[in-house]
Amino acid sequence: MNSDQIRQSFLFFFEEKKHKIASSNSLLSTDPTVLFTTAGMQQFKEYYLGKPSPYGKRVISCQKCFRTSDIDEVGDNTHLTFLEMLGNFSFGDYFKEEAIKLAYDFLFKELKLPIEDAIFTVFEGDPVKNSGQAIPPDDGSVLIWEKLGISTDKIKKCGKADNFWGPTGEEGPCGPTTEIHLNGTEVWNLVFNEYYRDRNGKLTLLEQKGVDTGMGLERLAMIIQGKNSVYETDLFSPIINEIPGQNDRAKRIIADHVKSSVFLISEGVLPSNVEQGYILRRILRRAIRYGKLINLPQDFLIFLAQKVIEIYKNIYPELKSKEADILTAIQNEEKKFEKTLDVGIKSTVFVVTEPGFNGEKAYIWYATSGVPFDVIKEIAEEERKIKLGKSFELDFEKARKKHQEISRAGAEKKFGGVGKETTHEAVKLHTATHLLHKALRKILGTHVKQMGSDITPERLRFDFSHSQKTTEEEIKKVEDLVNRKIKENLQVTKKEIPYQEAIDSGALAFFKEKYPEIVNVYSIGDPSDPFSKEICAGPHVNSTSELGHFRIIKEESSGAGIRRMRAILE
Repeated sequence: MNSDQIRQSFLFFFEEKKHKIASSNSLLSTDPTVLFTTAGMQQFKEYYLGKPSPYGKRVISCQKCFRTSDIDEVGDNTHLTFLEMLGNFSFGDYFKEEAIKLAYDFLFKELKLPIEDAIFTVFEGDPVKNSGQAIPPDDGSVLIWEKLGISTDKIKKCGKADNFWGPTGEEGPCGPTTEIHLNGTEVWNLVFNEYYRDRNGKLTLLEQKGVDTGMGLERLAMIIQGKNSVYETDLFSPIINEIPGQNDRAKRIIADHVKSSVFLISEGVLPSNVEQGYILRRILRRAIRYGKLINLPQDFLIFLAQKVIEIYKNIYPELKSKEADILTAIQNEEKKFEKTLDVGIKSTVFVVTEPGFNGEKAYIWYATSGVPFDVIKEIAEEERKIKLGKSFELDFEKARKKHQEISRAGAEKKFGGVGKETTHEAVKLHTATHLLHKALRKILGTHVKQMGSDITPERLRFDFSHSQKTTEEEIKKVEDLVNRKIKENLQVTKKEIPYQEAIDSGALAFFKEKYPEIVNVYSIGDPSDPFSKEICAGPHVNSTSELGHFRIIKEESSGAGIRRMRAILE
């Protein structure tokens, strides 16, 4: 079966089971707490809470989704940024038994997939110590699978991280899941929405139970078509086959990113330095970098984008109707970034010929210029005919690990600017960085993100993402907002919760940093609706009235797209 037939087979099967087909929602989420549509249930969120559904109580869809959470894994066998999610949904109609039976019938009777290749996972329950309140194990799903003839050795019990889903955004429906794995790949996730989680992480039972399932079309196609990777299916092979060379990971990243870019641009997103536009620019430029790595010609993304449109034009006709706009946006960004990258590569020629050039210096140049390691190595060896030696890559890797260790050692400072042993003045300035971060996001926009901080007992230094100089008027507004919150005597409270739960609740974190499984979340203000909420190592003052008067003493550039502020408390 090709992908079009698989998609249609799914929709037809559930339509016959009295489900109404709902069209895919936009990739641009209507939920203000998330940038993109990441799951099929997002457009149906309110129907789980009792609002009447215009589709009825049984619904199916093939939803376009965009996810950045796994971007570093893109290039393996299964991870993608753009995907199509097949899903069936019940709003107060059927629950676990019928949902599991429908999934079983579709996969193993309709598609005739070999059940001996399947493993089934269920939620083992979660004690109070892990979640703040006990969640019982999903013994019901175990019994249902056994009733269908699944032997106990094929049913695995897993924890909350694997088999408890949701909500999307800061709050909403959520519940335990049962998953179907085929040949070691998670294919279908059946979520049983029986709880509502608020912004504080508290769970309450829903009056109306619901079902929310998600099955990636790409992964299902991989299984049905007998492929080892989603990139070998007919949804990717026409793109991959046009990219020369043997670097499979680079080819996969390029194919995924150009596909995602086509879909985002078709919905009106253009490359920029903020929100959805920032994500689009990031994946486009990442594709261009990998294209350079494998020596693809200029404007190579244009041809690949046309292949994407050809694959999907019958399913998503808007791609064809907006083809000119899509290709123009990609070409413009490619030209803009080519200039930036070319400057970096030209500088690399001089760097690699400097006396004492080695793996450690290569890492320093990679970290400061953004020129990929393989490009640096290629310029040294092929263009400049420099023999790098066996230790070159080892020295590069040692330097990278050393940098990571320094970053981890300084993470506690970066997450708030102070360590455990510090003065009360530094603790006050530490707390003030939270207020400053939130005030900047309020005044300048939610694209603002902390890029680093440094605190002494005398002052704070705060780096943040912003593409232009902050005006005197904006600085005054930021100062006034921080001082207003100080005068309001807001309480500072700490809560220890799992990292993903913290992120789902709306707590800010710092991009690319690694976090422990359980993190501290500090809220400033009413915990149910705080002014500021961040993952942070601490310590902090108890209330904002301890801070005194906040004043910004300097604003300057700290790099491309990064501004730096210095401030004091008086």
